[in-house]
Amino acid sequence: MRGRISDDGRMEWSFTGEVIEWRGPAPYLFVAMTPEDSEDLKEQASGLIYWGQVPVHVGIGDTEFTTALFPKDGRYLVPVKVAVQRAESIAEGAVVDVVVRLNVARRQSLR
Repeated sequence: MRGRISDDGRMEWSFTGEVIEWRGPAPYLFVAMTPEDSEDLKEQASGLIYWGQVPVHVGIGDTEFTTALFPKDGRYLVPVKVAVQRAESIAEGAVVDVVVRLNVARRQSLR
């Protein structure tokens, strides 16, 4: 198991990645998890996944936010919201440290 248990008892993945742009309907910035971490997260999140997306809490720098990861080419992409880009002075090509935790509140709200 590559993820680790955080102080609050939840699974956590920490990694460093380059901020990339991917053009869907509009340009967005993302950080891709490694294929190994993505596979581990998928396994741990099996009861949380909806439409292929995984609800998570994310920390980048001093900014924490909730979002949903989605799969692309064997990896999960972490969306970097505009508010986070501004707060942390992040642009395409930046290298950032990311912490991802499963949003288990999502599972509880579905019951």
